[in-house]
Amino acid sequence: MITTKQRSKLKAMANTLKPAVIVGKGELTENILKEIEVALYHHELVKVAALKSCEISAKTMCAEVCEILGCDPVISIGNRFVVYKRSDKDGIEHIEI
Repeated sequence: MITTKQRSKLKAMANTLKPAVIVGKGELTENILKEIEVALYHHELVKVAALKSCEISAKTMCAEVCEILGCDPVISIGNRFVVYKRSDKDGIEHIEI
């Protein structure tokens, strides 16, 4: 679990991020979860965007992703949300929070 100060720092970092995963018309599928998991492994901080035609809200998706993948929610605004999970991958610059 991340603290409020850590969340604030991650929010600031997330401002410049482009969505790594875009959820289409349907809802969360195994493939989308796998994409988010891979993005978290490589980048630790991932922004996900949902199209306007998506069946479930971004806030609901964020909660489901965090529950399934064990990551921490950073922010959920409109049709986008950001999640964080410390990666165990070697050779990347880890985010210091």
